[in-house]
Amino acid sequence: MKFFITSILLLLVAVIYLGTGHSGWQGWPTSALQQDIVFQIRLPRLLLAMANGVALGLAGATLQIILRNPLAEPGITGVAGGAALATVLAMYTGWLLPVSWWLPLVGMSGGAVSLALLWLIAGANPSGTRLILGGVAIASFSGALIALVLNLAPNPFAFQEWSLWLMGSVANRGWSHLALMAPCVLVGALLLFSQRQFITAHIFDPATLRSLGFNARRASLLVLFAVTLLVSASVITAGVVSFIGLLAPHAVRLIGIQRPYPLLVWSAVAGALLMAVIDLVIRLIPTAVELQLGVVAAFLGAPLLVILLRRPYGDSDA
Repeated sequence: MKFFITSILLLLVAVIYLGTGHSGWQGWPTSALQQDIVFQIRLPRLLLAMANGVALGLAGATLQIILRNPLAEPGITGVAGGAALATVLAMYTGWLLPVSWWLPLVGMSGGAVSLALLWLIAGANPSGTRLILGGVAIASFSGALIALVLNLAPNPFAFQEWSLWLMGSVANRGWSHLALMAPCVLVGALLLFSQRQFITAHIFDPATLRSLGFNARRASLLVLFAVTLLVSASVITAGVVSFIGLLAPHAVRLIGIQRPYPLLVWSAVAGALLMAVIDLVIRLIPTAVELQLGVVAAFLGAPLLVILLRRPYGDSDA
């Protein structure tokens, strides 16, 4: 029943998204121009939003499970900040243009450096508390460096461009961005699937987990690398929209899904649906300048998260 209802919701959102323009409902495209708008602008934007939702939903659910903290989200590891910092620095120095195909590699390198720093801070036996505190430190430092770079922007146009990019958006994106995002989501999801038993074992306390025979250091590294890949790809293609990674798993728990593996799968679906709906709302709001995805996601998501947290759906799954 959950699968059927979710499929209907996704299909309904997709139909409304593709058939709606700034002037309201337009229906199925009939002219060549309308078809180009739908298949070259709206469809890749919708798919990119959903791919980002899948990536952030997976990353958020994974972090909440392995860190045993329901407040964990993709930004807490510092990976999003590291990817954003590396990208902004590359554009600030003039080494790369905003449309360069080298930007993905730069952004992922920044995320990988953040992951390496987090691993060093966490030590030989990484615990949830160490990873959270290390991630917060890295995220704070990255944020401070980004603010410094923006403050030293060579001109106001560069400052505005970088600031808007950091707020998150899937506007003015095309099939090339989706081609970049899709392999990252696929590889990240496959890595998490390969470690599903290790992730599921986090329902036990740390002492029991250590007694189950897992190579915890190797498995944790693979899981965190998968999260890094997912978050970095999202930052590169859509900016910083990490709030979805916090909201999606809680929305899934609300419908009674608590076990780790189903939680991962349904968080990916919930993330895709949330991103599509939020971006649809952005397209329908009549503003002179289109609102940024990260801003609207936080504005709509924060009250919704408060409502979800007040509902009695259980606290056993940390």
